[in-house]
Amino acid sequence: MAETSVKSGPPKGLILLTVIIGTFLGRLDQTIVNLALPKIIQDFSITVSAAGWIATAYILANAVFVPVWGKLGDTLGRKRIYVLGFTIFIIGSILAGLSWNLGSMIFFRIIQAIAGSADYPTAMAILAMTYREDKERAQALGIWSASFAAAAVFGPLIGGPLIDNFGWRSVFLINLPIGVLGLFMALAFIDESKSEKKSQAFDFQGAIVLGMSLSALVLVLDQGQDWGWLSAASIICYAATIGALLLFLHIEKNHPEPIIDLKFFKNKIFVQALINNFIIFMGLMGSIFLIPIFAQTFLGYDATATGYLFIPMAAALMIGAPIGGRLTGIVQPKYVIIASTAVGALGMYMFSFLDPRSSNIDIMIPLSVMAFGIGFGMAQRTNIIAAVVPAQEVGIASSILALARNIAGAFGIALFGTLLNSSIEDNVLQITKLSTFHGTNPADYQKFISLIILRAQINGYNTVFVVSGLVLLIGTIAAFGINNVTMKKNVTVHVE
Repeated sequence: MAETSVKSGPPKGLILLTVIIGTFLGRLDQTIVNLALPKIIQDFSITVSAAGWIATAYILANAVFVPVWGKLGDTLGRKRIYVLGFTIFIIGSILAGLSWNLGSMIFFRIIQAIAGSADYPTAMAILAMTYREDKERAQALGIWSASFAAAAVFGPLIGGPLIDNFGWRSVFLINLPIGVLGLFMALAFIDESKSEKKSQAFDFQGAIVLGMSLSALVLVLDQGQDWGWLSAASIICYAATIGALLLFLHIEKNHPEPIIDLKFFKNKIFVQALINNFIIFMGLMGSIFLIPIFAQTFLGYDATATGYLFIPMAAALMIGAPIGGRLTGIVQPKYVIIASTAVGALGMYMFSFLDPRSSNIDIMIPLSVMAFGIGFGMAQRTNIIAAVVPAQEVGIASSILALARNIAGAFGIALFGTLLNSSIEDNVLQITKLSTFHGTNPADYQKFISLIILRAQINGYNTVFVVSGLVLLIGTIAAFGINNVTMKKNVTVHVE
């Protein structure tokens, strides 16, 4: 059933700015907290392994609740759910900043994650309902989508000085003034919208079982490298993931209002766009998280200097996203996505030439090429999802997209982290076989061993970047399978 317009709302640009603030703040929190972990470890006197649960708990809770918020937004009202999530996120941030031990920190981070997961599906639905004409909607979604990557860029840039000057608690408390501004803007500028189809029976069973499956999956992706991919704990997670998923599919087929409507997966364009998004984010997140580590380990940069490397990346994203959006209606989306993914693959491959002699330019240029390529197609990747589903189900569809991107990121980090470690081990053995030490000085022998390890590590990073480039190249080839899309020209909105 189409949604109908009742009244005109505030300027669209203010609505776009409002949701950008919310999205940017939520994603910034995910990246900025990682910089604070060393200080938190010291303050709470905990191990690095224990501190890892601060991030793991956030990822788990965020992944589990995205589909729930998407469904609630479509049925109860997108503004209502957006404001509720934003408010709880601010409260959770304050509590996390006041946490006194690891247990309290993890609990408050879960609150943050549950609330933060409301942003993506509701924000995308709000924009899809606000920007009714396809071309301007694509531009808006492209600019909004770029705020995800921009948050990842500005995380180290903002976090370093905050932590150095005000302590680790400041990375949480900074959310208060920015969050209050975003909350007031949401209340003032966003009009309520929801599906005309009234919910009769919320799919609690489906939500719980999906949560179990996602929790097991994200947990093993996050911890599997430490546990061992074939350890008992990992195997239990695999079994729980598959078992709960099968049960979830059974529930969804028989529920009158499933939390994830399986009919979306009968839409070839939806599935093809989802696959491209998965590949892009797997390659992107799986390799880019290694760049700060490389810069600090082999080039001697500190956290703040490393953040500066990402400034051109942010600029490239902001340039690429609106350009790609403007091509809507001029070039078929699949061709924009193909070009975007190909340029992203080129940028990723350029990282494979990094070594300890590399300059900051050697990192900035590949980052910029990759970011421009990914940003160039961001609008089309997002807009296809909004264009090929009924207007009243945009929130649910966008929650599936968010879920796919989250899982892809976790999968990519696990995959490439494991690839890096195994590659380094293989390289050490291979280089050792081909190397000969002539001398008797123990100090020289230690230097000899150190050089072997260094070369093995550099080759390991090079391998990861080559593989990530190939992953994006596969995404480029797969994008040729995306059918041409006849975009909906208008989407009307039911406004309360």
